[in-house]
Amino acid sequence: MSCQFNQPKQYFALALDPVHIGTGGARLGRVDLPILREPGTKLPKVPGTSLSGPARAYTAMQTGKYQCAGRGGDGGKNHCGQTNPACPVCIPFGFSKGSGNSMQGLAQIFDAHILFFPVASMAGPVWVTSPMALEKLGDTQEYEVSGEGFYSLGGQLCGKGRLNFGWLLISEVGGKGKGTLDNLPEIPKTICQRAVLVSDKLFSLLVNNNLEVRTSVSIDPSTGAAEETA
Repeated sequence: MSCQFNQPKQYFALALDPVHIGTGGARLGRVDLPILREPGTKLPKVPGTSLSGPARAYTAMQTGKYQCAGRGGDGGKNHCGQTNPACPVCIPFGFSKGSGNSMQGLAQIFDAHILFFPVASMAGPVWVTSPMALEKLGDTQEYEVSGEGFYSLGGQLCGKGRLNFGWLLISEVGGKGKGTLDNLPEIPKTICQRAVLVSDKLFSLLVNNNLEVRTSVSIDPSTGAAEETA
């Protein structure tokens, strides 16, 4: 039996709760700063390191290799480091048993990027995407949309004419757009039916202006009230 170790796999994930990946070290008033973003597009992303840690932990739980999860104690002494048979945790994610016995993980996990972003509108939730976001999947289909409008990729939002995306009112381009989601069967139909295409420039604006903001409150246990500047 031949195994293909170098074949990339693509995964789609749907966040059920808000995701915050911060860079730390900064705070303005009662709102934490900043969110980790791609340098070129300023779009939020989830780095591969934030995915690798939970993937290792859940792999250890699934396979019963609890000692191989995390750093493996002081100097990684708890990591088994077995290569024959291959440990399902140490070999994909790496291990370190002191300075003389260590191995880099064979699995390479890349950053997770935004494909569809939910935005509130008068017609209900709208899932916004852009040509660049779809082309990152390796889809050879052409996607086009006017720089100032939106093109409906699903049936539920066709013919709306004008639609608000949060605070921004955008006109529908109708026949001036191009693209379908037929090549993405992995995407739930409920999302595809309410998906719209906007320009790459407008996509970044809509995402960054519709992020959830949560206040950070610290409670003083002695008084039961919120601490000042916390």
